[in-house]
Amino acid sequence: MSGLLHVDAADVAIARHMPRYDAVSVPLAEAAGRILRQPIHAGHDHPPFDRVMMDGIAVHWCEPLPRAFAIAGQQFAGTTGTTLDANRDSCIEIATGAMLPDGCDCVIPIEQLRREGGRYLLMDDCQPRRGQFVHPRGSDCVAGSELLETGMRLGAPEMAVLASNGFANVEVAATPSIAILSTGDELLAVDAQEQQAGSIRRSNDIAIATALRLHGFDRVVCEHVGDDRVETEAMIGRLLAAHDVLILSGGVSKGQRDHVPAALQAHGVERVFHGIAQRPGKPMWFGIGPRGQAVFALPGNPVSALVCTIRYVRPALLAAQGASRSLSGSAVLAEAVETSDTLTIFVPARLHIDGDGRQIATAVPTRTSGDFTALPRSDCVVELPVAGTRLPAGHVVAFHEW
Repeated sequence: MSGLLHVDAADVAIARHMPRYDAVSVPLAEAAGRILRQPIHAGHDHPPFDRVMMDGIAVHWCEPLPRAFAIAGQQFAGTTGTTLDANRDSCIEIATGAMLPDGCDCVIPIEQLRREGGRYLLMDDCQPRRGQFVHPRGSDCVAGSELLETGMRLGAPEMAVLASNGFANVEVAATPSIAILSTGDELLAVDAQEQQAGSIRRSNDIAIATALRLHGFDRVVCEHVGDDRVETEAMIGRLLAAHDVLILSGGVSKGQRDHVPAALQAHGVERVFHGIAQRPGKPMWFGIGPRGQAVFALPGNPVSALVCTIRYVRPALLAAQGASRSLSGSAVLAEAVETSDTLTIFVPARLHIDGDGRQIATAVPTRTSGDFTALPRSDCVVELPVAGTRLPAGHVVAFHEW
């Protein structure tokens, strides 16, 4: 195993060399799914006024409370200025979302009322309380409170917070331009009409691109080159000149037609490491281009390529954007599994929550590192540490989401 890095050492090496992507200001409509790069504070109290929570009437609560109220006015959502006078037998008609009228401190819902002409009568079982169905000003948060932290991904709730606080523009991490290059004479286009003997349709680039696009990396292009040294070197040169990140699939081992390492070296890409003590994915290569481009060269076997993508490539890109959420976690093994005394083993697995609230991982083994047909039955890969022993059911292991 000489020269192979442990998985943790590979993490450290990648993190040490990865660039950090700048913060850019974008219109709010373009921020969805991006990584936030500024803290967000409340611009005002939330709610900004005492807010009515039910349709009905607003009254001034007292003891004993009258059972009938004359209608003294109306105040609906978006209107202001209505005041209830000192007459305790009067009420203001109100609607959900309205500002609570001045002089009122209790809302009685319409379901507990009966209208007779110009007044409302309480139902027999209606026993109002002071402050009921009133959402007090600042009860959610006060002006200046931190609402969103830098590093958060902007999903629907976060976008609502930004909009409600008037952030028409927001600082997010720049999205790197990514090229994925599949290598190999045997690869056909997805839409190839005939699958010739010895050929397979390209799928690694689609899988890798999807794993990235689903997490905000939408500036992705896919290319292909055959097993030709000159053509491989030329294609790598073009892609390095045009993109921030280059991901290669295939041609990274030590076979006669594995031209990727030499082609990268020819373009001044500094090798950080070549080979990780793991299965699948041992031949993975990582380096940095002359302009700081991150270069990941992954094995050509489909399971190997996707495991390396979710274990190293995607986390590295998210960390370079400043993301705070990890797509990894821990789970309990449903069954005993064998480990290696020299390699970290990655096994596809299904996840479920048991009756005790524990995250349980059930292995979905693949026949080989090329067997990607089993992966749709899994949710993740579990990471089995170097141990050389049989890990029992109930042992806690790390997992990485697809």
